Amino acid sequence: MTALGHPRLHLRTTDSTNLRARALALAGAPQGTLVTASEQSAGRGRQGRTWSAPAGRALLMTVLLRDPPPLLPLLAAVAVSDVCGERAAIKWPNDVLLRPKTGEMRKVAGILVEGRPQERWAVVGIGLNVAVRDEDLPDELRERATGLGLEPPDVERVLADLLAALEARIASPDATLAVWRERDALRGRTITWAAGSGTADGVDDDGRLRVETADGTVFLDAGEVHLGAQ
Repeated sequence: MTALGHPRLHLRTTDSTNLRARALALAGAPQGTLVTASEQSAGRGRQGRTWSAPAGRALLMTVLLRDPPPLLPLLAAVAVSDVCGERAAIKWPNDVLLRPKTGEMRKVAGILVEGRPQERWAVVGIGLNVAVRDEDLPDELRERATGLGLEPPDVERVLADLLAALEARIASPDATLAVWRERDALRGRTITWAAGSGTADGVDDDGRLRVETADGTVFLDAGEVHLGAQ
């Protein structure tokens, strides 16, 4: 597999690194093409949410994969958790959280995978709060989001570590799925989603979330889930 991160387009500011990478993919850009930005004006997360971060304090990146592997969102989440350290946990399907000394886990990174399966390409967008401080966050996010506690010069080092981790995880999907299960933030906890509630019971080999409900086992393959009471 071609090393990820080459060629690289770095932008001081852009609307969305995913949008830029998608355009490059459609224009024939090669495997491993990387788009990074110091700041985004229209960063996007899952379910149409926005992703915002102060300029220069977050890793904002999207990498293009040709012939992407199955379970790519889960593989990417494990790679991000690798660079976040031992406090990292993963909220299905691919939000990365940090376990604080006290209180609930808080989100440190989000991942958005988009693509055209029929054309055999996907882009992996990652926003990671490398040097984002609590005071940088909007009031409504301070209890739900956090940063790695690093400084702006560390963003490039974290980028290099993350690309290496992503390559390694893609190369060993079975081992990576096992690690995902070890870092599962939801297992054993009560969750809710649009159609019901139940107790999360890990993921199956297809990456679906298994949930035990009063009516039996349910498998979720898409959508948003929320933590309920433990």
